[in-house]
Amino acid sequence: MIPFFAIFLNKYVLIILVFVIWMLFLDTNSWLIHRELDQEIKELNDNKEYYKKEIVKDQKNIKVLKDSSELEKFAREEYFMKRDNEEIYIIEYEDSIHKKKNND
Repeated sequence: MIPFFAIFLNKYVLIILVFVIWMLFLDTNSWLIHRELDQEIKELNDNKEYYKKEIVKDQKNIKVLKDSSELEKFAREEYFMKRDNEEIYIIEYEDSIHKKKNND
């Protein structure tokens, strides 16, 4: 049992052990900080891929909306726009209406 403790009481082993602990946990460039930064880089790359896909989808929508009939269809569906001589009726089904809860 004494030789085991003698190894850890060696000044070189103690210095190396302190150095390893310092570099892994306490330094500004520690392993923990590098792990967090690697996770952040992964998240940012995932976001980058998502936004690239969204850009491609939006570019397709822009090409479609250059046609005036498609633009009119989009405006009618999304913004409930109408022509001057028209009336629009919005029909809501019972399952699409938000119901108020009565706590009586």
